Amino acid sequence: MSTLTDQVRGLLRRTLDAYGDSPQAASWLRHHLERFDEPLRVAIAGKVKAGKSTLLNALVGERIAPTDAGECTRIVTWYSDAPAPGVRMRMRDAGPDRPLTLTRRDGALRIDLQGAPVEAVDRLLVDWPSQHLRRTNLIDTPGIASLSADTSARAGEFLTPEDAPSPADAVVYLMRHLHAGDVRFLESFHDRGVARATPVNTIAVLSRADEIGVGRLDALTSARRIARRYRGDDKLRGLCQTVVAVAGLLAESARTMRQDEYVALAELAALPRADVEALLLSADRFGRTELDRPDAATRVRLLERFGLFGVRLASTLIRQGTTDPTELADDLVRRSGLDELRRVLDTQFSERRDLLKSRSALLAVDLVLTREPRPATHALRTEVERILAGAHEFVELRALSDLRAGKVVFPPDALADAERLLGGEGGSALARLGLDDAAGPREVHDAATDALRRWRRRAESPLTGRASAEAARIVVRSCEGLLVAPVSH
Repeated sequence: MSTLTDQVRGLLRRTLDAYGDSPQAASWLRHHLERFDEPLRVAIAGKVKAGKSTLLNALVGERIAPTDAGECTRIVTWYSDAPAPGVRMRMRDAGPDRPLTLTRRDGALRIDLQGAPVEAVDRLLVDWPSQHLRRTNLIDTPGIASLSADTSARAGEFLTPEDAPSPADAVVYLMRHLHAGDVRFLESFHDRGVARATPVNTIAVLSRADEIGVGRLDALTSARRIARRYRGDDKLRGLCQTVVAVAGLLAESARTMRQDEYVALAELAALPRADVEALLLSADRFGRTELDRPDAATRVRLLERFGLFGVRLASTLIRQGTTDPTELADDLVRRSGLDELRRVLDTQFSERRDLLKSRSALLAVDLVLTREPRPATHALRTEVERILAGAHEFVELRALSDLRAGKVVFPPDALADAERLLGGEGGSALARLGLDDAAGPREVHDAATDALRRWRRRAESPLTGRASAEAARIVVRSCEGLLVAPVSH
């Protein structure tokens, strides 16, 4: 990967030298050169009320993104790690960033736009000390298909701009169910071109998963079953890397749970089980039933924070013996699906950081060469094509995309093996070979050798068609790389 990164950095510098007399092109290229040293940019997208801000808060572990329907949710907002909290507003007129005031209300951050019209604001830049944000800049986007045309347009301009690649390196797309509108968006984001035609930079999340089972204790089990079915959908497999089920509200509330909330949940768990179940028949009944402790106001706040599913699950766990607030919070986070999502983000995005950034940089160079063609830059265009065609990392991505789109046919077991070896479940040697974290160099070598032998046989078999043989040879090259690369966990 370092070789690919070095090649792309060198190409960026040579293109910058060639376009030094063009302020716009030079600024664009310099920006992408600097992006190599920045954290990965991951945008969170989805329709209105899909739970984008809630999921962002859960990932960070603090309520820093506004979740109400206020004006700030209509603006693209970037969240980055910094030594101290702060927020700046960048206007569409390209003037200097304006500092804004951050305040807290009911434990959540509030941002005052100081009277600036939403239409005039390009983005908000929120600085927040966070270990998670050190590796990944999170970008909260306005709702797609919003009733507000301006809000929808903002999301589209950022995620699928007509004349430039998206500022995000990767996207987490939230959906409550798989609708035609979700597929249309994923198709529009699944841009075309040699470097672009791959679902490697998109993950779909079945958000608000607890609502699928109408708040029942087995709701997340049902949601995970649906997510598995979506992962096997031929159309969706060609548009995103995977599908994960997450109860975002439960994840956010568990990671930010306060002592007084635990006390109220414990009081609820101390009531007769039949009484609690009767209370939880509906949100209205839970908030209005006469009860001394927890009182009605407290129960309404619990409902807002945890939802019916979260209240039912938390009180059940306490009744079953979970008496430590930290232990309860950890268990709720685990059951919410957030840990699984974070593992997917690590294996699919963080491990591919340099590859995704190289991809973004090549798209940036391609844009400059297309917008401002010059006779002297023919060699640069040739270099872009050479990197795209020759770098095995990009060859892998195209092969993975073809396999998932059904363009190359293998038997089911061989298909799963090929996808894994090409990095479909993560870029590390252990993930590619299906080994656990305890595997040592000898186990990796033996597994890679076995994989190399079976894929060489498939590639050289006269019964293998031309397209399948070519895909098999790409897998062979990946296996050879595993034999010479150091073991990574």
